[in-house]
Amino acid sequence: MSYDPKTFQFYADNAQEYASRRTKPSKTLTSFLEALPNAGRVLELGCGAGLEAQHMQSQGLDVTATEGNPELAKFAIERLGDRVKIMRFDELSDIGLYDGIWANMCLLHAPWDELDLIIKKIHTALKPGGLLMASFKSGEGAGRDKLDRYYNLPTKKMLNDKFSGAAAWQRCEVIEKSGGIGHDGTPYEVLFVIANR
Repeated sequence: MSYDPKTFQFYADNAQEYASRRTKPSKTLTSFLEALPNAGRVLELGCGAGLEAQHMQSQGLDVTATEGNPELAKFAIERLGDRVKIMRFDELSDIGLYDGIWANMCLLHAPWDELDLIIKKIHTALKPGGLLMASFKSGEGAGRDKLDRYYNLPTKKMLNDKFSGAAAWQRCEVIEKSGGIGHDGTPYEVLFVIANR
């Protein structure tokens, strides 16, 4: 199982509120887009309400957006129509299709022990040289927040070892950046994974 049932239910129960929380794409999306070819093919994992997929589409990219939670996916479908697939991370089965995979603040909910398989599937879905950008909240190991959501909360070393051990990347680096305040009111720091197949 690539998801935690309590976390999944939180997003189902709070889909409308969560979908309206952000009105602007992540600032790091710009550097992701700059690294992709014009009209490149992109997969977004955990697209939520489809805000960033819509922005990528407006930049001329061929975007497939995926969201594992049907209640959240409804909002993405309103934005993007049939470009949205309801799909969990472990259901990814594409082979060599994408120039880029964008996984913003979504894989952080995947059970730590399941992450190896998900990373392998991501690696397989990318074209040779294709780019992955993923973000995680940093910590000292898995735990739950004040809203009972599960997070894998790795250290920089844990995350680097996990990605490097799961697939043979040409390049894989983990960068620490400042974060913000979570939905539960708790400050957090971010780890970005930048990897090329």
